[in-house]
Amino acid sequence: MEAQNGSCGGAPVVLNVYDLTPMNNYLYWFGLGIFHSGIEVHGMEYGFGAHQFPASGVFEVEPKSCPGFIYRRSVWMGTTDLSRAEFRSFIENLAGKYNGNTYHLISKNCNHFTDDVCKSLTKKSIPGWVNRLARVGSFFNCLLPESIQVSTVRHVPTQSAFSGEFVPGNSSY
Repeated sequence: MEAQNGSCGGAPVVLNVYDLTPMNNYLYWFGLGIFHSGIEVHGMEYGFGAHQFPASGVFEVEPKSCPGFIYRRSVWMGTTDLSRAEFRSFIENLAGKYNGNTYHLISKNCNHFTDDVCKSLTKKSIPGWVNRLARVGSFFNCLLPESIQVSTVRHVPTQSAFSGEFVPGNSSY
C-alpha cells in the first residue's frame, strides 16, 4: 500500500477509466466497451479530446471527475520518479503531438494518449480492454462509415479554417 500513496517509489501513475455509454454495463463483462481514459499523476488527471483547431487537445481535470463521462474504475499503472515540474514539462511536450483536430476514434483517441503516457512513465501499456473496440475497428476498417475510416493519406485543406493567419504558439487565437 505504501507505493500506492506515493510515499515510496515515486509519484503514483493511475489510469482513470470512464464509460461513454450505459451499454458498457453489459459489454464490460465480455471484455468490450466504449471507454474514455485519463491519466492521473501528481494529483491531476490529463486526457485528450477532439476539437476543430490545430492546437493541443490535452486537458487537465480533477481526478475521477471528467465532465461528460461516467467514472467506472481506476487502474494502478505504477509510479514515476519525475517531479511535479518535470512531469508538467513532459506532458506539455507530449501535448504538442495531440492536437484536437487530429483526434480519431480508431487511430488517435484518448486511450492512445493515456497509453503513450503510461509507456513513457512506467514502461507498461494500458489494459487491452480499455481500447479494444478501436483495435477491432481498425481490423474492419473497410466496413466502417467513411467518416471514421483510417486513411494513410489525409486530405490537406486548401483554405485555412481561420479568418486570419494562424501562427503556431500565438496565444491570441
